[in-house]
Amino acid sequence: MVRLWARWLTLGLGLAALFLIAACGDEPPAPPPGGGPALWRVEGKGVDGWLFGTIHVLPDHVKWQTAPIRDAMARADRLVLESAEIQDQARTLAQFEKMGRSRGLPPLEVRVPGEDKAALEEIASDGGTSTRALSNYESWAAAMLLSAAAQQALHVSQDNGVEPALIAAFKDAGKPIGGLETVKRQFRAFDTLPETAQQRLLIDTVHEAKDMRTLYDRILKAWIKGDMATLAREDQIGQEPDPVVEQAVLINRNRDWVKAVEALKGRPFIAVGAGHLTGRGNLVELLQAEGYKVTRAQ
Repeated sequence: MVRLWARWLTLGLGLAALFLIAACGDEPPAPPPGGGPALWRVEGKGVDGWLFGTIHVLPDHVKWQTAPIRDAMARADRLVLESAEIQDQARTLAQFEKMGRSRGLPPLEVRVPGEDKAALEEIASDGGTSTRALSNYESWAAAMLLSAAAQQALHVSQDNGVEPALIAAFKDAGKPIGGLETVKRQFRAFDTLPETAQQRLLIDTVHEAKDMRTLYDRILKAWIKGDMATLAREDQIGQEPDPVVEQAVLINRNRDWVKAVEALKGRPFIAVGAGHLTGRGNLVELLQAEGYKVTRAQ
């Protein structure tokens, strides 16, 4: 199965961007000399811009804005996020509630194997919620909330993801901010999954919660170095990927994004979760297949 923590930290979903908590060591890593988070130059079809792989939660004081990234931000004429709607937290949460809740759902504890029920209840309780409250949500939404609850229980600082910093910088510069998709489209990728796939996400959330701190540390260290190979390996540790989830959450969205990029002109700074830029059907390869010149700039 695709590592769920790695997937949500580097793929980026509207709710995760609001709720996820950074969990890392006392000393945040720094970019290596002459390196940093992965950045590509994208050229062709009226576009002369950049593609940046983000991580959606960060501890304080991570100095990820290297000279090449700052230069690209300064030269860009607009910011393009996965969804511009993440700027409106109330709207994002309202959309999640609308899509994530349903009537007549079975109790959450019957959606996981018997041996996982105790861990499920512990994660929910430690995170300040309960399986009874989460039972009002569809399995994909409950898994997302449970992941947030697990990270809340670590009692660490609120996230300082890349996107808020980018939004602030482009707003201060008076440059427009757009998106490749809507928050509704993000959530729909999960909402339309078969129940069996949704329950697998829920079960994986329970299994991975105890290793979240260690996993996040590894992801953060790889991301700050621009080590895409390590990010790809972290994403695939464990069982074979669920092809239904991979197709819906990753590949189909990447294909939609290529169409959105084709509508762009000028010098966009495109920022998407780094998980979209590795593995099968990644955005870099899809753009190259459509005739764009995509070259690693950092």
